[in-house]
Amino acid sequence: MILTLTVNPAIDRNLTVDRLVFEDRAYILDTQKGAGGRGLNASCVIHSFGGKTAAVAPVGGEAGERLKELLGCCGFPVDTVSVRAATRTNLNISDKQGLTIKLNEKGLPLGQEEVKAIELAATARLPGASWLMLCGSLPPGVPPDFYARLIAASKALGVKTLLDTDGEALEAGLEAGPTAVAPNQQEAERLLNKVLLTRSQFLEAAERIRQMGARMVVLSLGSRGAVGAREGQIVEAIPPRVEVVCPIGAGDALAAAFVWAMRSKEDFAAAMRWGVAAGTASALLPGVTFASFDETKAMFAQVEIRENPR
Repeated sequence: MILTLTVNPAIDRNLTVDRLVFEDRAYILDTQKGAGGRGLNASCVIHSFGGKTAAVAPVGGEAGERLKELLGCCGFPVDTVSVRAATRTNLNISDKQGLTIKLNEKGLPLGQEEVKAIELAATARLPGASWLMLCGSLPPGVPPDFYARLIAASKALGVKTLLDTDGEALEAGLEAGPTAVAPNQQEAERLLNKVLLTRSQFLEAAERIRQMGARMVVLSLGSRGAVGAREGQIVEAIPPRVEVVCPIGAGDALAAAFVWAMRSKEDFAAAMRWGVAAGTASALLPGVTFASFDETKAMFAQVEIRENPR
């Protein structure tokens, strides 16, 4: 079973508009609400691929009750932890040309006992897991080493981990030695305090992040695909050129498909290929929508792999 943890979930309000332009009006063509958060998104992708998954997430307030309703229809078990702080609401706006704006609330503070309850809910599921995906931002009140503690607990039980976060939580988590880490380009730039522009910089960044503590690195680069690094191996996964409709959530699909493939005993290069295929296929769909297994499989055949490039 692949377990996901989303410490800062949300209700995602997804708007599709006719166009996004500066200092002019746009007209809303469609609006949807759904369960949001990197880990919950990852579980949705894994479940749709036929994989076994479970999720852990805190919920609070009226928005939290709505989130529980939405999660009740997802088809996989979700362990919710009640907290006093209301679940946040995020706003995602995309137009028909593929331009996007993502506005996230930071989330309200969690108390020390609530943080402990979330940690206990996750560790209670660990004995039945093969992988733990630690996904998303940490709300105020959660210490930066929160993910690092769960990585250590997972190691003690032989559970592999993928870390998908930003900032201090990413730095502390890397020191704990996760199995894999999956930053996007902007997260990698903040981690390394360096702007990444060229192919050689992407390759160097993936290897440098690996040397910071992770066994494997999956550096997602949007329309450029992803660069993967593990000891003795660098992999580029390059998608075909496509007309992107909405890239929001594509990185979540990439991380989920990568872990699903690794759990399915695919080799590292093939897992990178599955990840980029899932992210690319999902970016072709409107709103925050994830590609099916069949859509991902069709895209998989079009993703180019370059191993140990120079």
